[in-house]
Amino acid sequence: MVETISRQKVKGVVTATLKAEGMDFVSNPVEQLELTYEGITGDYHAGKTRASGAREPWHERGTEMRNERQISILADDEMADIANNLDIDKIEPGWIGANLVIDGIANFSLLPPRSVLIFEGGVTLRVDGYNGPCRIAGASIAKHLGGGNRETDGIFDSSTTDIALAFPQAARLKRGLVAWVEREGVIRPGEKVVGHIWEQWLYQ
Repeated sequence: MVETISRQKVKGVVTATLKAEGMDFVSNPVEQLELTYEGITGDYHAGKTRASGAREPWHERGTEMRNERQISILADDEMADIANNLDIDKIEPGWIGANLVIDGIANFSLLPPRSVLIFEGGVTLRVDGYNGPCRIAGASIAKHLGGGNRETDGIFDSSTTDIALAFPQAARLKRGLVAWVEREGVIRPGEKVVGHIWEQWLYQ
């Protein structure tokens, strides 16, 4: 017999909305997010398609493919845990490219693929899956803590270099989720969100 976990509902609230309007993934707080089927209007990760990268080794690098990584979502408590693991005071969600921050859903990063997040204002996001932590995000944290940028100016003191390298392990299973827009609309801070988690089982 296959052991299964029954479908569930979880509830939370949006505590921050952010947008990456520059030439990289770093995002800044905004009053609201306008979402279309291409993602967040004007965001660095918007688009119905994207170029494949290291996460898709079955494609030649740069191959056009469906963009399932339109939205980056973090959890307040998990961000605090990561900061504690790195022995720093805090991590601002924009430093690692968050678009949404949610509070109140336990073990948020462990929500399984295909879970649906339904927002009070009508937007629906479909979870693609866990957003694995990488050294690029760790380097962004180090830079914002005053450690410089290794690629552009070569300035990294030992403590921030350690943070950049330690981030993947410190953020393991707490880095948040990526999702795509299932239903268009607007999301604002303070909105309630309900997560629908389907019946689960382990494939062996």
